[in-house]
Amino acid sequence: MKLTDFSTLTFDCYGTLIDWESGMVNGLKPLTDRLPTELSRNDILEAHARHESSQQRYTPGMVYSRLLAIVYKRLAEEWGLTADVDECEVYGNSVKDWSAFADSKDALRELKSHYKLVILSNVDNRSFAASNEKLGVEFDAIYTAEDVGSYKPADRNFDYMLEKLASMGIAKTDILHTAESMFHDHGPANRFDLASCWIYRRFEQEGFGATMNPGDMPRYDFRFTSMAEMAEAVASA
Repeated sequence: MKLTDFSTLTFDCYGTLIDWESGMVNGLKPLTDRLPTELSRNDILEAHARHESSQQRYTPGMVYSRLLAIVYKRLAEEWGLTADVDECEVYGNSVKDWSAFADSKDALRELKSHYKLVILSNVDNRSFAASNEKLGVEFDAIYTAEDVGSYKPADRNFDYMLEKLASMGIAKTDILHTAESMFHDHGPANRFDLASCWIYRRFEQEGFGATMNPGDMPRYDFRFTSMAEMAEAVASA
């Protein structure tokens, strides 16, 4: 299998192209700064992952900005703090402030010259529009949790994407699913027999951060530690 075997890259966005973990940690400072004992970055991210994943299971049709506000409330309760509705909503609307990884914009520009680029993201459309401005590329298709009515790793999201891409003449064998999250993306990619590329942003860190532990590690076909490294490999190929 070669990188040149595919016509289309389908991307997770948050954690892969956008630095959502830094965005989360910064957005949660109104809570974490009030804690009597400092939590590690990973402690914060793992707690967030637990509540986010749970909320996505219970309210799969809820838009992500509203869901994040509830996650903020749940974290406050877990940590013995209070948070009013306005404070929760500020966090819910914070995705627009999350920065792109430094290499994402240039890498996407290079990849755009070789592939169609598609987003499959656990986010709402308004939040993604703000992130898209930071990424500086026109995607060929954008599929969000708001569009589908559920959140990855649900099969429904991948069914939806594959159906819509098929209507554009893109077969499953044309697709390389490109993502950081083993839980949200590579596990479902395995179930759908999609080729996948792991952008291992957390290669210098322990654990899974803001994503749940996937249990048995899914397989993947390519592995890079940055988007820049992937773009360089594609250019060389």
